[in-house]
Amino acid sequence: MKIAVFSTKSYDREFLDRFNPGGRYELSYFEDPLNKDTAILAQEATAVCAFVNDRIDAETLRRLSGHGIKIIAFRCAGFNNIDLEAAARFNIKVVRVPAYSPHAVAEHAVAMILTLNRKTHKAYNRVRENNFTVEKLLGFNLYGKTVGVIGTGKIGECFATIMLGFGCRVIACDMVVSPLLKKSGVEYLPIGEIFRQSDIISLHCPLTKSTHHLINKEAFEKMKKGMMLINTSRGAVIDTADAIDALKNETLGYLGIDVYEQEESLFFRDLSENIIQDDVIARLLSFPNVLITAHQGFFTREALDQIAATTFGNLEAFEKGEKLVNEVVFEKTSN
Repeated sequence: MKIAVFSTKSYDREFLDRFNPGGRYELSYFEDPLNKDTAILAQEATAVCAFVNDRIDAETLRRLSGHGIKIIAFRCAGFNNIDLEAAARFNIKVVRVPAYSPHAVAEHAVAMILTLNRKTHKAYNRVRENNFTVEKLLGFNLYGKTVGVIGTGKIGECFATIMLGFGCRVIACDMVVSPLLKKSGVEYLPIGEIFRQSDIISLHCPLTKSTHHLINKEAFEKMKKGMMLINTSRGAVIDTADAIDALKNETLGYLGIDVYEQEESLFFRDLSENIIQDDVIARLLSFPNVLITAHQGFFTREALDQIAATTFGNLEAFEKGEKLVNEVVFEKTSN
């Protein structure tokens, strides 16, 4: 099977080559993201391997179908960037990696909390300039704080468990209650109470119609003044313009994001010699209490191992005509 792999970096090639079973799959690597203009690169392939910022709309799928593509294998958990209805119409199967290393993303969220709180990034730069003062580096104890977790799937469950270890009170909101967290003392509450009671909120929910801009002006108005918000899920769960207003009026005391609503034109690229045209992220970067990382929450050896292994497992199952346990299908909704 020939596979066209889009949005690739050196680490993608390293791990996919390592896990390619016996080298049986012919992998063509492209640094370009997948979209309607680059779909032609897959013209000699049977399958496409895609990533989080590829834009797989109906026109892209039409062109892929014309090139004979039968399956799109995401090497990530999210699939909000594909038109599933169009994929079904063109008879293109869609599979993903639903869980690779939930600990990786959960631990990154905790790292962002600790960095924002204790300002270790600022302390590091100070000491390198022989500035050994601790002025303006004041933090707070995590012990005893109330941490709200929105989304308690595998990642949210891991994150909540870690925060319990810090001695935090953990409250959560999800349509599905985690028996493990419930047994551990996590209290499930309506989302409005998560907003009102939390000192720290961490987002671990997928991007859907119901979660798009879930954190908006109305949500910020319910939150404690000076609270901390962490997002390692999907950028559009937060209304960025409203977050900037909340930072300006100091409702939002700390913001840590590993994802950004318009990240596809920025993240996974070296733009150090470019003038950034995105005024929104430029404004975010101007705040001293904002920490931005470029979608690196997943980036551990263990996670990349699992991503590669599951991706090839998905493709092998398709090739053999077996059940696709990680398939994503379009579900019609009644009006």
